[in-house]
Amino acid sequence: AGVLGAGHLGKIHLRLLHQSDKYNLVGFYDADEENAKKVAAEFGYTYFNSIDKLIEAVDVVDIVTPTLSHYDCARKAIAKGKHIFIEKPITNTVEEAETLRTLVAEYGVKGQVGHVERFNPAFIAVKDMLDKPMFIETHRLAEFNPRGTDVPVVLDLMIHDIDIILSVVQSKVKHVSASGVSVISDTPDIANARIEFVNGCVANLTASRISLKNMRKTRFFQRDAYVSVDFLEKKCEVVKMKDAPKEPGDFDMILQNAEGIKKQIYFDNPDVAGNNAILDELESFADAINNNTKPIVTLHDGTEALRVATMII
Repeated sequence: AGVLGAGHLGKIHLRLLHQSDKYNLVGFYDADEENAKKVAAEFGYTYFNSIDKLIEAVDVVDIVTPTLSHYDCARKAIAKGKHIFIEKPITNTVEEAETLRTLVAEYGVKGQVGHVERFNPAFIAVKDMLDKPMFIETHRLAEFNPRGTDVPVVLDLMIHDIDIILSVVQSKVKHVSASGVSVISDTPDIANARIEFVNGCVANLTASRISLKNMRKTRFFQRDAYVSVDFLEKKCEVVKMKDAPKEPGDFDMILQNAEGIKKQIYFDNPDVAGNNAILDELESFADAINNNTKPIVTLHDGTEALRVATMII
């Protein structure tokens, strides 16, 4: 594998690919020569002074460059028959993303998008319990960090939650309404969106990068269950309802509706296994290549998340 981009996230990818048993890290390229030489000297990774040389030397190209250059980097790699792992958002425009999907099919290579929250252990723990949720609420709030402000907060933060929601709600988007406010940046720093799906599900998303505290929570409401996922603290909570027993115990929680139907509330919190989500997503891509299986987050998934994000913007 080779990495394009050795910024904050690029350095994390370099370290994890270097330590992974499933990859042999060949080296990296970064447009900022001064930064590249510093990274090479500090960590001992091989620096390539051109994108083309790096692409030639590897099987997998890991694209961790600014979003604006994702498309050009990916196109070059695919044209050389290389598999691509591409950070989110997949590209700058939906048209570019669609083109990459066509090229990947044409050249017979695999592609995966870095929607890392799919690998969050708290989400993995409850994923199989989510069954046709009809209302979803997400809050992704971050303290201000100038690193992300080259794109609107929808593409920087909210897109994580858009991807999670689209992976859970197997239905087409019917309508999107949204509002956003620019406070510090030239693009919105805080945004709220309401996504309505054809099957009746509604998702309400809030994202901010000017918050006083960090928060990444999603709540799913479905028939007879409430599921809460804390992506930041890696915790989850599952509250379920079932028909109340004829003779409830002293500590049973019983609810009765206006029609007199009684339900018992109980907690069913699954265990959350510790993991490194970025390492897991990278290694899952290696597995998809080695076993010729579908990547967990496909270019199609990345394109659809970007499509909805664009509708919101």
